[in-house]
Amino acid sequence: MSSGKAAAFFDLDRTIIAGSSVFVFGLVAYRAGMVSNAELVKDATRAVTFKMSGAGDEKTEAVKQRVLDAIEGVPVETLTALADDIIPRLLDDVRREARGLIDLHSAAGRDTYIVSASPVEIVGHFAAAMEMTGGLGTVAAIDNGIYTGELAEPFCYGEGKAHAIRKVAHERGYDLSQSYAYTDSIGDLPMLEAVGHPVAVNPDRALEAIAYHRGWPIVEFSRRRKRVVKRTTAAGGAIALAVVAYLLGRSHGRLAAEA
Repeated sequence: MSSGKAAAFFDLDRTIIAGSSVFVFGLVAYRAGMVSNAELVKDATRAVTFKMSGAGDEKTEAVKQRVLDAIEGVPVETLTALADDIIPRLLDDVRREARGLIDLHSAAGRDTYIVSASPVEIVGHFAAAMEMTGGLGTVAAIDNGIYTGELAEPFCYGEGKAHAIRKVAHERGYDLSQSYAYTDSIGDLPMLEAVGHPVAVNPDRALEAIAYHRGWPIVEFSRRRKRVVKRTTAAGGAIALAVVAYLLGRSHGRLAAEA
């Protein structure tokens, strides 16, 4: 029997924000002396590749190791302090349409979460800044206040995202059959399959094909285009929410430009 309590789960990179949170983390870590110049260049390359073509398994494994290598031996308080520099950068990159969707879900009484491969400390702070319910991210192992460079929980990508969603659903009593998930990448397919209302946002080609054949809503957020619904065989509430969010984003943009 449905409890009626639902949530909405949002991927971060290329869904809530247009770019890569991992690169922002790398840039700030570089300035803090945690990342070398050579590694920063690699992070930039990965960010561009990710933005253009999405993240495959090999790329994701590289990002996971990159994050763990960067924080190994670092005190937890040091990473947490980086949030003061990282969060404003992420906020500047938030898509207006995504902001509108989050607000609409909140107004409908659904809790809202960010689900990202980035460190949970950063994701949690960003979720708070976005006035969302919480952030689910990569949880690294800690020993005496120092990161060990190992994982404490499954890497928050692919099946790891689905694991994190199911865990918080169990803890908070969410009915996942009534919940929503938004992401752009085929690598996050388990996240979409974990809920009753999956939505593909700016999908890569592989995810677009699956969403189309399964009848999932496919929406596109872009400041350069005049449409938000790209192609879909579904006509449910997710499409209505996406259209309204898109219109809110356009209205907000006009007001900001006129101010």
